[in-house]
Amino acid sequence: MNRRRVVGPVFLFLLAVSVAVIPAQDRTGQVFVRVTTDRADWSYSPGQPVTFHVAAVMDGQPLSGVEVEYRVGPEMVDPTTVKTVTLPAEGIDVAGGTMKEPGFLRFIATIKRNNRTYRGLATAGFDPLSIRPAAEDPADFDQFWSEARQALAKWPVDARLTLLPDYSTATVNTYHVSLQNVGNDGGPSRFYGILCEPKADGKYPALLNVPGAGVRPYRGLVSLAEQGIITLQVGIHGVPVILDQSVYDSLGRGALNGYWTFGLDNRDRYYYKRVYLGCLRGNDFLVSHPKFDGKNLGVTGGSQGGALSIIVAGLDSRVTGLAAYYPALSDLTGYLKNRAGGWPHMFRADGEGSHRTPDKIRTSYYYDVVNFARRIKAPGLYVWGFNDETCPPTSMYSAYNVITAPKSLLLALETGHNTLAEETDVSDQWLIKTLNGKGK
Repeated sequence: MNRRRVVGPVFLFLLAVSVAVIPAQDRTGQVFVRVTTDRADWSYSPGQPVTFHVAAVMDGQPLSGVEVEYRVGPEMVDPTTVKTVTLPAEGIDVAGGTMKEPGFLRFIATIKRNNRTYRGLATAGFDPLSIRPAAEDPADFDQFWSEARQALAKWPVDARLTLLPDYSTATVNTYHVSLQNVGNDGGPSRFYGILCEPKADGKYPALLNVPGAGVRPYRGLVSLAEQGIITLQVGIHGVPVILDQSVYDSLGRGALNGYWTFGLDNRDRYYYKRVYLGCLRGNDFLVSHPKFDGKNLGVTGGSQGGALSIIVAGLDSRVTGLAAYYPALSDLTGYLKNRAGGWPHMFRADGEGSHRTPDKIRTSYYYDVVNFARRIKAPGLYVWGFNDETCPPTSMYSAYNVITAPKSLLLALETGHNTLAEETDVSDQWLIKTLNGKGK
């Protein structure tokens, strides 16, 4: 016999109440704003129009109905177009216009949601290999730096090494190094770094690693030393590089805050004069190392370190290869021609634009990466992306385009002022091959 279950009104009431009290599930998540160009290589000829596509996703799903503000114009200067629109799920295409001269056109999209701001950007390049620098090449540039090097040569290297057992490995000895440098007053100063040398007997190539901007400690390039390269990683500020982090934090916020403009009104007192010479002193030390192979000397770094890599290679004929990531200090006076200039942007109309004085502009020419790039003889690998907002690509191409030595450019288009592991892999292998005499 079939039995039917009879559901009474009391049961139905209780079921309805239980459903009603289930709490609602709020959602939040990170928003990703993606901007792309209508050409895979992000590159155009002057006069060609570019179309930017902007879309947003959260939890992997398209966002719709959100407001996006976009700005379009040459990088690092006031935008020519500012507009706010509602974004559909499929995103929108925006006609970005074109450029009549070689340069870069940047599209920045911003979304505000849940009291946070999210942004994305893409930067279209217009014949970047034809960009010419704004920086002037002083007639006495070579004389100035020749005399500066002569002043350095008057002081012995006076290397003082302290073994760092905790930094060393089974195959690499690591040392804190103090070298004698020359100060801007002509007297002695000190320059510090971390030396990593292979323990095994033999002769090895050497590599100088120069730092990005800021004040920090260092631990050395142990991994490259384990692959048979003597490495010296230097700081630039004339203080030991194995102190407590709090020391560097205090210096960065205090005595060394804004060091890149110290003495800018006088080419003999500018902060970077001692820095550039100290990097050369690092090379003096490396070529005198008893395990140096006597021939292969490289230099590498990113941002300020990318600049210093080019500068050292331009000043020192002993350098046989360099790998420079997104070099700063390039074409500093680009802003005086109403286009992007290099970090630290001291000649930009806003921000630090108060440095637009004849003396400071004149001094900058003696320290601008462009003028060292003109003098490079060693082969080099150069690495950057189009979306860099710290070292604008216009400024970097201004330096790259005047290099007459063998050169290659590795682009990670979407990157900003950062390094991908994939870029480091390529660069390290290039350095190892080059410094072992196997490069092109």
